[in-house]
Amino acid sequence: METSTDGVARTGSGAEAGAPAAGASAVVGGSTGEVVAAAVPEGRATRPAPPNSLSPSRAGDFMQCPLLYRFRVIDKLPEKPSEAATRGTLVHAVLERLFDAPATERTAPRAASLIPGQWDRLREARPELSELFADEDEKAAGERLARWLGEAERLVERWFTLEDPTRLEPAERELFVEARLDSGLTLRGIIDRVDVAPTGEVRIVDYKTGKAPRPEYAEGALFQMKFYALVVWRLKQVIPRRLQLVYLGSGDVLTYDPVRDDLERVERKLLALWEAIRLATESGDWRPRRTKLCGWCDHQAVCPEFGGTPPPYPLQVRPPESGAAAQGRMGPD
Repeated sequence: METSTDGVARTGSGAEAGAPAAGASAVVGGSTGEVVAAAVPEGRATRPAPPNSLSPSRAGDFMQCPLLYRFRVIDKLPEKPSEAATRGTLVHAVLERLFDAPATERTAPRAASLIPGQWDRLREARPELSELFADEDEKAAGERLARWLGEAERLVERWFTLEDPTRLEPAERELFVEARLDSGLTLRGIIDRVDVAPTGEVRIVDYKTGKAPRPEYAEGALFQMKFYALVVWRLKQVIPRRLQLVYLGSGDVLTYDPVRDDLERVERKLLALWEAIRLATESGDWRPRRTKLCGWCDHQAVCPEFGGTPPPYPLQVRPPESGAAAQGRMGPD
């Protein structure tokens, strides 16, 4: 789940900081012999530290704006919850829990009935979400909340026009996956749903509460899915048969059948991206990149593009090598 309005609240920086949520499941195995723990101790260090892994959302952050990546991963600056991202989190929780019921009971009314309870659980886990509807006027706040819950219900109901849950038995839901590449780079993330056919073919499914992108932007939308496919391939030596994006905002389903060449290209792209992140981490040089998405950024006050000053860089900066030292390290011609 990872557009600007769908997924940040679910994955946050935890998937990049070295741990899934406590109790999250994981794929075990891999060509490198790495064993992925199925649970993580509660509580994680918040002290600034160099990044040690890459997830689809954080890879997207760096490609969008390196400074945004720094703010989220290294500085860990707080961000206000948004209605859109939180609605996405709620809808994902409902669709995950619906599969706890027997197939014949997976109906739209039952799914809608799960929304209030999942909203209560979400607020209990993240008390700051109560700020979303904290208007001084209690009546106005109640009306806003009711409209927001109604929007979530419509998204859930639309899903039933796109897939039939009575015919699905997911092998995994909200699956944490992690793979360490031969290069040493660790990739990790959370897959919404994994379906496995009786013949063993794997389908990776991701729910989006926004609208499907225009065809010219479809490749960018598929980046996250190819990322997951690469992780599964490296772990299980199985290339997923199908990648499927379900857009609840517009009622569209985008599918793609990856091949080995696709995933090898994604791996090369991620390695180049990780090298750029490593250089920025060591130098402290995180360039802002102004785009139309800046309007949704919480960090304009500390962004040079908007007249702000970033907080002091919390990591040690490696001094640049002299030309002679660099040439010596590279070796003779």
